[in-house]
Amino acid sequence: MAEANLDLTTGILSNLHLTLITPKDLEGKQVRKNSSDLHVAEQLADPMMSAARKAKVIFVEVPVGSQSARAMASYGICVGVLGAVRALGIPIIEVTALETKLALTGKKTATKREMITKAVELYPDANWPWHAGKVPDKAEHMADATGSIYAGVRTPMFKNLMRLLEGV
Repeated sequence: MAEANLDLTTGILSNLHLTLITPKDLEGKQVRKNSSDLHVAEQLADPMMSAARKAKVIFVEVPVGSQSARAMASYGICVGVLGAVRALGIPIIEVTALETKLALTGKKTATKREMITKAVELYPDANWPWHAGKVPDKAEHMADATGSIYAGVRTPMFKNLMRLLEGV
């Protein structure tokens, strides 16, 4: 998750704050998988809802399907959390992985490492997780979230939303 302020006149993003939400499964022989999935969903939803309530608009790279039943369950959790956020009435601007890569790096085929490197280069003072002198691969989601903002502000939907808000 990436939270930031966007100056609508200059287009400059500031005060970037990053959060990597790492939910934990419930463990034990007596724990049903669906109970653990619900626990994971709650761990994702709580910080997302808190951040969403502070936002004027949310940019998100919405996941697209999966190739296994387990991955599909994770997909369902993500989409469910996003649906709950949308139900709060906060505009969500959806972007694709391709749009995110292009907006942040200028490359359609940017690797995870290239996304991280570019995001850290642009926002070296953000709270990136450093380990042994470098930002680890687990920061890919933080870099993607940052790229989603870059991609989202370029969308026609965001531009229309800005026109509407200027008139209020």
